[in-house]
Formats: sequence, C-alpha cells, structure tokens
Amino acid sequence: MTYPYDPQQPVSGQPYPPYGYYAAPPRTNGLAIASMIVSIVAIAFCAGLPGIVGAIMGHVAKRQVKERGEQGDGFALAGIIIGWISFGIFLLIVVVYAVLIYIGINYGDSSSYDDDYDWD
Repeated sequence: MTYPYDPQQPVSGQPYPPYGYYAAPPRTNGLAIASMIVSIVAIAFCAGLPGIVGAIMGHVAKRQVKERGEQGDGFALAGIIIGWISFGIFLLIVVVYAVLIYIGINYGDSSSYDDDYDWD
C-alpha cells in the first residue's frame, strides 16, 4: 500500500525550513536590579544612606544599560526614583526632629513645677 504523500514532506511539496537558532535576549543589568532592591530596602526602613546608594547605583546602571545594550532601564529608573524619595523622606524626618529639639530646648518651660506645693 502506498501513501499519496510522503509523511516527511509537507503537503505542498516544499521541505520544512530548518530549525534556526534564536539570539538570546539581552542580559538584564545586575546593577540596575541591585539599585532597585537597595532603594526599596531604604524606603522600607526609612534609612537615608542606602537611599543615596541606591539612587547613585541607578544612575550608573542607566549609563551601563545604554552603553552595553542591556535590559534593565526600568529597574535603574525605579532605583533612582525610589532612592531619592527615600533620601528625601529621611532628610525631612531629620529636619522635623531637629526643629522639635530646638523648640524643646529654647521654648520648653522648665518652671512648670510648683516647688511650693504643700504635700500635706
């Protein structure tokens, strides 16, 4: 018994195209990922120094992504934004504490005690 077509060939008579190798997608920049992680940790713990570190790492990663053709531009941008916001919140907290301490030292009324109170 003969088959009307060869099972190895497509019905149209054309051979299947050979399997091609696809180029691997560009790598994601590790510094961009680290920048985002450090910045998120900084904002989660209201720490100032890690926020600056994350933002600077994001700026460096953004330049590397552009130069090397890697992926991770969004991670770097997120690290920059979150890092500077974290540092800004930290500075705001420091300023508020400094103002409260200044007010407490200079305008606090330490004479609110009544030393002449009769305890009898």
